[in-house]
Amino acid sequence: MKKALLLSITAMILAASPALAHFQMLYTPQSALDGSTTIELREVFTHPFADEHTMDMGLQEGGKKNPVEAFYVINKGKKKDLLNTLNPINWQGHHNSGAAYQSQYKARRMGDHVFVMQPAPYYEGGEGIYIQQITKMMVNVAGAPTDWDTDLGLKAEIVPLTKPYSIWTGSTFSGIVKSNGKPVPFAEIEVEYLNHDVDLEKNAMGKAYVEAPHDSFVTMGIKADANGKFTFGLPKAGWWGFCALGVGSDKEYQGKELSQDAVIWVQVTDMK
Repeated sequence: MKKALLLSITAMILAASPALAHFQMLYTPQSALDGSTTIELREVFTHPFADEHTMDMGLQEGGKKNPVEAFYVINKGKKKDLLNTLNPINWQGHHNSGAAYQSQYKARRMGDHVFVMQPAPYYEGGEGIYIQQITKMMVNVAGAPTDWDTDLGLKAEIVPLTKPYSIWTGSTFSGIVKSNGKPVPFAEIEVEYLNHDVDLEKNAMGKAYVEAPHDSFVTMGIKADANGKFTFGLPKAGWWGFCALGVGSDKEYQGKELSQDAVIWVQVTDMK
């Protein structure tokens, strides 16, 4: 009787909770570097604002975890495969831990270093679908722009119209949602702020920066226009994630619906 009551209460709590957006995080502390250095990276599937749940990357129906399908960096038009740099870790969120990765990259050359990660689709049991988020993040070395606005022709992609690493607080970020190089009209885009310190030594989320005044502020929703273009104002310094939902050309995986999303991360900096 007590067990049944507990399950009922848990179900009521979950039903009352706000819908939280999934974001493939491709994190490094700083996106604008003065010179060559070794870049620390963390690859985590999470809810960046609320940190309510950390997902196991590559989780399949039945519990198996598939490895990352692709991970590489592009600098001055040259592509370097980074799959062998990925080391499995256990990422600790505030409510649970999940299977994630850490890696390092030696940024020796000037210009933009465009990181692209294509994780294996993740099985979302609550919805009975798979989610795959093809994710971009850019680091610039020494200020010379090179590759930041390149259209990579990905199955799901946000091509920036604003340099993702040189954005002042209070300005805007613009991009075009594309699939295989073609704009996606009226794409639905979720926006979240990475609302926590990231502890690279402990591989864990730290304290929260702000508290949302209402659930609608946790995951903000915008839409692209008829040409796939969008613009969003950025009110606070830190990392912001943009996720265009279901815009990819692949619609099915393992016999189930697949939401193939495009994710890009941009970093905002205060004027001092």
